[in-house]
Amino acid sequence: MKPSDLRVALFSGNYNYVRDGANQALNLLARHLLNAGVTLRVYSPTVAEPAFPATGDLVDVPALALPGGRGEYRLGLGLPARVRADLAAFAPNLVHVSAPEITGHRAVSWARRHNIPALASLHTRFETYPRYYGIGFLEPLAVKLSTRFYNRFDKVMVPGEGMADLLREWGVTTPIGIWSRGVDHARFSPERRDDAWRRSLGIADDEVAVSFLGRLVLEKGLDIFAEVAAELRRRGVRYRILVIGEGPARQWFADRVPGAVFAGFQSGDDLGRAVASMDIFFNPSVTETFGNVTLEAMAAGVPVVAARATGAVGLVDDGVTGRLVPPRDVAAYADAIEQYCNDHEARRAAGAAGHAKAAGYRWDRINQVMLEAYLELVGKRPQSQNSSS
Repeated sequence: MKPSDLRVALFSGNYNYVRDGANQALNLLARHLLNAGVTLRVYSPTVAEPAFPATGDLVDVPALALPGGRGEYRLGLGLPARVRADLAAFAPNLVHVSAPEITGHRAVSWARRHNIPALASLHTRFETYPRYYGIGFLEPLAVKLSTRFYNRFDKVMVPGEGMADLLREWGVTTPIGIWSRGVDHARFSPERRDDAWRRSLGIADDEVAVSFLGRLVLEKGLDIFAEVAAELRRRGVRYRILVIGEGPARQWFADRVPGAVFAGFQSGDDLGRAVASMDIFFNPSVTETFGNVTLEAMAAGVPVVAARATGAVGLVDDGVTGRLVPPRDVAAYADAIEQYCNDHEARRAAGAAGHAKAAGYRWDRINQVMLEAYLELVGKRPQSQNSSS
């Protein structure tokens, strides 16, 4: 079995219509697979003006905009006859599903009917979302449904051992592998720091920029970020909040962090400059399975203060590359950030240690792990003839 023998149908809930860490990882994986000779076809909801060009052949899956002010995201509605016919014509010998929504369920069912191995990759802790929208009582149900979903696959790939342990605690018995994440070291580097750019935003050279990076949505821990900012103000700590990103909760957040500098959405080398120009990266989110933004900050030589949760555990070395804090402990977050604000040498040492650790995270090596998982699954299962049913 070699890469050119693979025909992979990849199902994504959001492949390129809104930019996020999950679909950036999937597109980088797609490029690695195509370069290796894999035949790939991607199935995902699409929009007229996506956030970035898709890597590989992309087939539209019918979807509805999500309610509750989150219409930028779309919910796939399954596999209608048109998509099933396309799948049958493509004749995949492996199905990869990246989101536990309706289309993902239908895709694994399709694979089962056709005796095709199915692999899932886990990118986001969707089971945590209800707590941010006043429906936290649904979280146990979300865990139960997620467990059932991942137990339908031949293999589940997660970004780190912390997520593997969590799935096993839920009751997932499917074999679990690690598909970590990489970083663009040319883009995210301490050398990208630009004090003139900071000054253009109104941040003085002697102000410590405590920064948020990502989509401005409630599930990124914006409530905790705002509470910590208020605690730092109460203590008289000299700092400035730098916000990099956009999203539907921008005004909600701006109302709660007075004086913050909003740099807006950044991409490409501009993003690398923005990240390197931080002094402290503060990430209180517990919804990530890995935390791509945390790795980007580390690569840029920025110390990290993060929630002791799946997105940072195993990535941030507490007391070395940054600090890990109990997820909703406002005082402990403020203690960690205050220390870094007042101690330039501690910031420098943690940033240098993070930069050194991030050097080991390389996309080519990491994506090869996924390709080898594909080859293993396909190689050990005799294939049956696909049909359009």
